[in-house]
Amino acid sequence: MNFLKKDVHFKMTSVMSIIILIMSLTLFIGCDNTTAQSNKKKSGSVQSKTKNDNAIKAPDFTLADLEGNWVSLNQLKGKVVLLNFWGTWCGPCRREIPDFIKLAKKHKKDGLEIVGVTLTSGSAKKIQGFADKWGINYTLLTDIEGNETQMVTALYGEATGQRISGIPTTFIIDRDGFIRQRYVGPRSEAVFYKDLRPYL
Repeated sequence: MNFLKKDVHFKMTSVMSIIILIMSLTLFIGCDNTTAQSNKKKSGSVQSKTKNDNAIKAPDFTLADLEGNWVSLNQLKGKVVLLNFWGTWCGPCRREIPDFIKLAKKHKKDGLEIVGVTLTSGSAKKIQGFADKWGINYTLLTDIEGNETQMVTALYGEATGQRISGIPTTFIIDRDGFIRQRYVGPRSEAVFYKDLRPYL
């Protein structure tokens, strides 16, 4: 009888340990390379769809730029948009900034617009200081009334069926407003350009 009690106790302890381990790992998903690696397979799922086979229309949204001007995605229709969810505090996000700067310099004339939705990074003034220091030459949007950026994050997670749980998360949106690619984790200028080129 004691043996059965010990066996049941051992099994319960093992199950609890596994549950605690899974919960701990879930808490660490986010701004890191493991998120990027684990989602590489998922990142191509949107790209394979075309307008004729249920391509996902990018949800419209309106957010403020760092000067307080309202910018909506619909205003950019006719351009190829690289929509980047990021934060000033996120190391992998910072790694992408020089690549975005190069892409903006080289391809803005071809209709490329890079838009950074800046998450939990402080005031517009603080973000502007960061942008000036890094030489950011593309549009940054942020919260000015509350948690608008989190609402946009939730909107894109719902639209694509893949919650945005880590940053950077980036979308290529074509000239007609359809999502063509989704990336989780940082990518290089070469990778972005290879996927952007068919739409420029």
